[in-house]
Amino acid sequence: MSSCLYVKCVWAFYLFSSWVPTLLFAQGADPYLPVKAVNLGNWLVTEGWMKPELFAGIPNQDLLDGTQVQFMSTKLQKYLAAENGGGTDVVANRTSPSGWETFRLWRINKSTFNLRVFNKQFFGLENQGKGNKVVSVLNSPGNSETFQIAKPGLVTADYGGSGWDDNNPSVFQMKIVRTLQGEYQITNGYGPDRAPQVMQDHWNAYITNEDFRFLSSNGLNAVRIPVGWWIASDPTPPKPFVGGSLKALDNAFTWAQNNGMKIIVDLHAVQGSQNGNDHSGTRDGFQEWGDSNIQD
Repeated sequence: MSSCLYVKCVWAFYLFSSWVPTLLFAQGADPYLPVKAVNLGNWLVTEGWMKPELFAGIPNQDLLDGTQVQFMSTKLQKYLAAENGGGTDVVANRTSPSGWETFRLWRINKSTFNLRVFNKQFFGLENQGKGNKVVSVLNSPGNSETFQIAKPGLVTADYGGSGWDDNNPSVFQMKIVRTLQGEYQITNGYGPDRAPQVMQDHWNAYITNEDFRFLSSNGLNAVRIPVGWWIASDPTPPKPFVGGSLKALDNAFTWAQNNGMKIIVDLHAVQGSQNGNDHSGTRDGFQEWGDSNIQD
């Protein structure tokens, strides 16, 4: 980790940690108070803005889970929309896009996806693929809710005519309006074959004992380490998360002890996502923590 960590930005308490000072002071006189801490972000919970190159090896890295896209018919110059935000037909009659015209990707592999609509149903063919209308009525995706995006920017559908030019009504221009770069995106993006090694290499190199020694020698006496809910199931967390973050946290406790420091463990990502942001481990940006039906 770069020595730029030494900058005097004590981030220690910006999320879910307002209780920490009270807890520490309640222990009575403590030689480690006051706490002088730094946040070790992007180590055990991925936040892509802090190290975007972590995502560089993912195929179609602009089409990760939670990417929000809009589709405009090149012939009609109208946007696809889930009527009423979902629960009924999908139409192509909107002149300007908003929430109902925005779809969130669930990535199956580099070119195969489900599309989730505003009210959390999935875009697909009616009657489990046996109908001839496009609808958004199912809460869980199946084969009829699974689509391929052949290349970024262009989406095509079955059409009996000839050619795929801009005058074809079944050709849609795809616009990406938002992306996510969190733990779900990086692990599902690399997939089960590559993600374990990518994450292990990151955990091993991003924070080391040398960083704890450097921090301690420059007057800091604690670190705050964000963790995700999946760490409780290590070494076999639910897919697509990968094992190994608990061992990295164990290493941190050893390094802290060796360098006379304390650790504040911050539950930074809860199951279902507490806020829909990258750091919450969300799949698609919906806030579902506390919902009775959390999409795993």
